[in-house]
Amino acid sequence: MSVQFGKCSFDGKPIDIQRFDEFRNVLAPFGPDGQSHFCRDNFAVLYLALHTTKESRRETQPYVSRSGLVFTWDGRLDNRNALVEKLGGELCADSTDLEIIAAGHERWGTDLFAEVVGDWALSVWNPMDQCLVLAKDFVGARSLYYCVEKREVTWCTILDPLVRFAGHRFELEKEYIAAWLSFFPATHVTPYVGIYAVPPSCFIRFQQASADVTKYWDFNPSKQIRYRTDSEYEDHFRSVFKESVRRRLRCDSLIVAELSGGMDSSSIVCMADELTRHEQPACSDIETVSYYDNSEPNGDDQSYFTLIEEKRGRAGCHLDLSRDTSVLAFDHGGPFFPIPEVRHDSGHDSDDAMGFARLMRTKGARTLLSGFGGDEVTGGIPTPIPELADLLARVRLRLLASQLKRWALQKRRPWIHLLLETIQEFLPERFVRSPESIPPLVWLRDEFANQHGAAMLPDPKRARIIGSLPSFQMSLKLLEILRRQLGCTPPECSSLCEKRYPYLDRDLLEFLFAIPREQLVRPGQRRSLMRRALVGIVPGEILDRRRKAFVVRGPINRIANYRSEILEFSRKSMMAALGIVDEDKFLRTLDAVRAGSEVAIIPLLRAFALEQWLRNSEVRQCLVIGEARETGSSSQSRQTGLCV
Repeated sequence: MSVQFGKCSFDGKPIDIQRFDEFRNVLAPFGPDGQSHFCRDNFAVLYLALHTTKESRRETQPYVSRSGLVFTWDGRLDNRNALVEKLGGELCADSTDLEIIAAGHERWGTDLFAEVVGDWALSVWNPMDQCLVLAKDFVGARSLYYCVEKREVTWCTILDPLVRFAGHRFELEKEYIAAWLSFFPATHVTPYVGIYAVPPSCFIRFQQASADVTKYWDFNPSKQIRYRTDSEYEDHFRSVFKESVRRRLRCDSLIVAELSGGMDSSSIVCMADELTRHEQPACSDIETVSYYDNSEPNGDDQSYFTLIEEKRGRAGCHLDLSRDTSVLAFDHGGPFFPIPEVRHDSGHDSDDAMGFARLMRTKGARTLLSGFGGDEVTGGIPTPIPELADLLARVRLRLLASQLKRWALQKRRPWIHLLLETIQEFLPERFVRSPESIPPLVWLRDEFANQHGAAMLPDPKRARIIGSLPSFQMSLKLLEILRRQLGCTPPECSSLCEKRYPYLDRDLLEFLFAIPREQLVRPGQRRSLMRRALVGIVPGEILDRRRKAFVVRGPINRIANYRSEILEFSRKSMMAALGIVDEDKFLRTLDAVRAGSEVAIIPLLRAFALEQWLRNSEVRQCLVIGEARETGSSSQSRQTGLCV
């Protein structure tokens, strides 16, 4: 992804472009293909390019339109031809994505955003109206952060410079921390009070004394797709999935695809091979990268991804994670990470840590295909509840009784239990227990947990009987979880990688959300539609593979075997100083892990990552840590001057 960094002063104060040299140095590793800037009066924007398509190499950014609007774009426009046709001859098929976006905005204004399909982040400055618009794609595949202080807006597609060059320390946004430890933070928050992210499917208009957030697009709850036969659904799925992969193959260099041996990544690789065999490929070639850990129980991924490699007639790059000791990688002198991350490396210079980055560099690859989201949107979670909820809401009682019996036999549970679980989806939150998938974090301070409890759970909204189908409502909640996960994965300059997500294609999701739920999941047939549709494209061994178990035996063993080092790290914890963690309870939890007791391990790993990040941030003087407050830091971080 390319990078943009900009400043706009609404008090008329000219922007000091000389200071942009500092920002260039920080952002330069993310944009190796050239830099350019635009500065006029109270507005300035810096652009650093990372080209992934032939059209992007012909773009001039920032781009000034005929009417004087200044556009800065980072993205991939998937429906180029459709927009060119709608614009009626103003452009041609060879026009750059940015030229199409600028022409569309000139004609339709912000109404254009609902028509744009792809992954993108955009800023538009109107000097006549003194208006700044920041917008990004519907799912949040691109990041776009902003900060408002003293009537000055600063924004960037990378979080680092907003933190490092603010001129003061930030207070810790504990809502973010609470959500990150237990679940995933809301899409608009960051770990820093005063720095925010543009929400997916939204644009923000900054003008004088206001900052208005507008949602420009959402899924249509009334859209339903109904066919007579299974084969028609299979043909449609094959068509939209193929188009989704084709869109993400538009690249002028080699593409690397993740290949785990599961259905998600294997289907992407096999469909990409189908396209390159039968159509003129948009990319030069496709390589695969596979991670494996034979030390884990059920860690048999290698036997499955080699099946795909045999089908392709070529081996990919294999990275062994069995030596990962990330839980012990307490490095105080490493690079700055703007958000806490569970990093899978044992050191910044180790072979395992740098294997992927080295692959991308040596192959000249800029694009990574990821199977992220496939399990959630194609019916990988074998639950009958969405289907049963639809039947209950539409009072189809005879079919509901029939499906309850079928699912009860398959699940080996009394049908009345399934019915009660379905009814619970419609009950107010106070009548429903917290989901078992969100374990209580007993090592948190009671005060912290009580104060930020709402942030530690998924969207509490219950399904509604009136309105859209409950399965549609549940699909949107799953999508929100995926959006939150994307917000927790910032880009890394070490691999210069633009991630692309075929399962998060807007047209594919519209189709999956509009078809009957029983097409996706049937008793004993999770991912029923996907399995049926990809017969002959994906090897049968992959389609028939049981759901991959998620195991984390390695981190558990390392916590047990390196107790003294971890205890030393945990003592005098910054998390404890900030009132987040009860140190005694945390140490007792580590002892429980060592004793073999069942403990939620993922939150523990996140706690270690949070402690490392807090110490790193304190060394770099990014955060106000502890009770001491620098004079004015709190007021500076909260003072906006604009009303959001």
